[in-house]
Amino acid sequence: MRTGEWIPAVAAFLISGTFAFPSIRHFLERGYLLNNAWIFATKKERESMDKKPHYRQSAVAFCLCSILFLIIGLSIVFHNSKISLLEIPVVIAAIVYAVVSSIRRP
Repeated sequence: MRTGEWIPAVAAFLISGTFAFPSIRHFLERGYLLNNAWIFATKKERESMDKKPHYRQSAVAFCLCSILFLIIGLSIVFHNSKISLLEIPVVIAAIVYAVVSSIRRP
């Protein structure tokens, strides 16, 4: 790997880790809930809201973003354009999950 390729690879892995951290925290239902339903809810709505499905929704979204940037980093490191083809199903899965989970939200 050439010297100039380390920067985008490291950046992709750092972004992947940045998305993985809140994903793990949300799967454990810990930390600030990064979900539009929670952020835009009034104080009264937050008191009666079941946070579990919102934590899960955010955790899956962050996990898919983390996987996407991990694939990008791996394709840079291994110089393999076939690895980057794995990005397509991950992006499609993220979009489908976002739409379906927004429709089926409690």
